[in-house]
Amino acid sequence: MILKKGSLKKLPALLKVTFFNTLHTLPITVACMAVATLTANAIFHLSGNAINVSIIYILAILLHARYTKCYSAGIIASLYSVFWVNYAYTYPYMTLNFTLSGYPLTFVGMTFISCFTSSICIMLSKQSVQIQEKDRMLMQAEKETMRANLLRAMSHDLRTPLTTIIGSSAAYLEQENEMSPEEKRKLIHNIEEDAQWLLNMVENLLSVTRIQDDKGITSVTKTDESLEEVISEAVRRFHKRFPGVTVQVHIPESFIMVPMDAMLIEQVINNLLENAHFHSGSEKPIELKVRTENGVLYITIKDHGKGIDPKRLPTLFDGGGVNTNESGDSHKGMGIGLSICKTIINAHGGMIQAANHADGAMFTFTLPDWKEY
Repeated sequence: MILKKGSLKKLPALLKVTFFNTLHTLPITVACMAVATLTANAIFHLSGNAINVSIIYILAILLHARYTKCYSAGIIASLYSVFWVNYAYTYPYMTLNFTLSGYPLTFVGMTFISCFTSSICIMLSKQSVQIQEKDRMLMQAEKETMRANLLRAMSHDLRTPLTTIIGSSAAYLEQENEMSPEEKRKLIHNIEEDAQWLLNMVENLLSVTRIQDDKGITSVTKTDESLEEVISEAVRRFHKRFPGVTVQVHIPESFIMVPMDAMLIEQVINNLLENAHFHSGSEKPIELKVRTENGVLYITIKDHGKGIDPKRLPTLFDGGGVNTNESGDSHKGMGIGLSICKTIINAHGGMIQAANHADGAMFTFTLPDWKEY
């Protein structure tokens, strides 16, 4: 073995760590071997046969290796097993005798098998821990990416309406006497519209607090809800803000119950309807369709506008916004809204995707564990 530069300096520290790991694992080792010995004694005295004794100790070594991560403790357990089987269960009893015909080979074989299986189990256990740690780090990196995307989206989605509100209010104050009633009304309408947009963004951000705790763990409290009622409430909220927009709803005649957080799913539907209204660049009706296919429940919101830039589709839900070919009201980005839609649907165990069709864009999401009556 070739030692790298500095390896000798690290050797005392490694030995110290190994010693303390062994010391920490020793009570488990003693308990495991004690149980194996009691079991072996019981079987040996009841049957008078020592054939299965070695198997019991090998099983004990495997269990020891499964629930500990110390190589040295596993080797100690292996050596104890080999010597104790020779001492207590091999004739002549209560004496060590390695000169019996064929026993040296048995001794070497059992020692090798015990040490090898112990080492393999411990190595696999450590690899499992490393994989779990990598998965945890990957999830943490994804959460950090999501936070960064949300912040980037907020810098655009919140700054632009605020700038409009400030500009419109300043113009009103400076030119109040020179403006006609219609111009004043238009400015106030713009301020009200952008304020409503900001309120919707705040509601989206508050939705995140409902599904993520302080540690960033995503979860939702689900109750069985009528899908038709949830959709009706979402459409009602949408029409309250946009009374002139037509939404055509297509729902199966059967009664569908879905475990969900109704408020969050309403938020998703409302976000997607607003997205279709702001970014389609069309006054044609928005379609909301529910369908079941191969045991999967699909909810689709479809517009008849300019569609989505194909280059944006892969990263559409990462917080970067829609940018639907610079259609009307494109300054109102949906970066926050779409990113939160994805978070909510994923927390429910479903999937969400966007695509273009012949006459515009459509968003489809799924919900699991639904029941049809």
